Amino acid sequence: MNALSTRLEEYLKLRRHLGFQLRLAGALLRQFVRFAQEKKTSVITTKLALEWATQPANCQPFQWAGRLGMVRRLAQYVSALDPRTEVPPPGLLPHRYHRKAPYLYRDGEVRRLIRTARELDSPKHLRGATASTLFGLLAATGMRVGEAIGLDRHDVDLQQDLLTIRHAKGNRSRLVPIHPSTRKALRRYERLRDQICPHCVSPSFFISDRGARLIDCTVRYWFICVSHQTGLRKPTDHRGPRLHDLRHLFSIKTLLHWYRMDRDVETHLPELATYLGHRHVADTYWYLSATPELLQLATRRWVSGKGVTLS
Repeated sequence: MNALSTRLEEYLKLRRHLGFQLRLAGALLRQFVRFAQEKKTSVITTKLALEWATQPANCQPFQWAGRLGMVRRLAQYVSALDPRTEVPPPGLLPHRYHRKAPYLYRDGEVRRLIRTARELDSPKHLRGATASTLFGLLAATGMRVGEAIGLDRHDVDLQQDLLTIRHAKGNRSRLVPIHPSTRKALRRYERLRDQICPHCVSPSFFISDRGARLIDCTVRYWFICVSHQTGLRKPTDHRGPRLHDLRHLFSIKTLLHWYRMDRDVETHLPELATYLGHRHVADTYWYLSATPELLQLATRRWVSGKGVTLS
């Protein structure tokens, strides 16, 4: 292990102690260190960082900027230990990330998505039940994919209709109440899972046919397969409605319900932010402009003097 590799591991250990998970950043920074080794150097320079950050020609500009930002933060740490280190200046690859507009699923599309997922076959015939229940849970609660597959059995309290999400984004935990219909679906899956894999050693609530915890890319692959079968994506489409859009759907439907019930949305927005696990309520405000109907309702409420403040 050369000096730069050592510094990287020290940097990752320090930041993880501070609560950052750095799964993607850790993997990419190790790629950067290997790139530096191929260039026969252990010193971070602006030129080296730029060359590595822009190496994938098929990346979007914001991805290049993100990669450079990772190296920049590492360089700031290493510069305190190695004076030869150059810290790339901020704004060297300027690009503002534009949040992708969510796909607004219709209720029938969600039902068809869950129904088709139930037909996914596998050797132990568990995949279909796992995928359909998981997709349904995402739509019913607005949870992130990683939060759902990270649930352990003791995190799912079907007596109290309560889920405990541990170490979510920002290394925070929260409680998520669920509807009785969601509890019924989870209990049905639980019975089938225990019948098919009675001696499973994994603590995970959702498991694969092998009895292991699901991984993110597997779940997203299932979604892509199902979205092609249901017509949400054409057979040759590489982009289209995303699994994460189910989280958007939950948020938008909640806000629409509040407006239609003439609720004080500004008062309730922090509740939605907490339920979703948003670090800042400003992240939840974004949904007010996510659909024409929501924007129209928010504007109308603002004009009448009862609206939310978007500043």
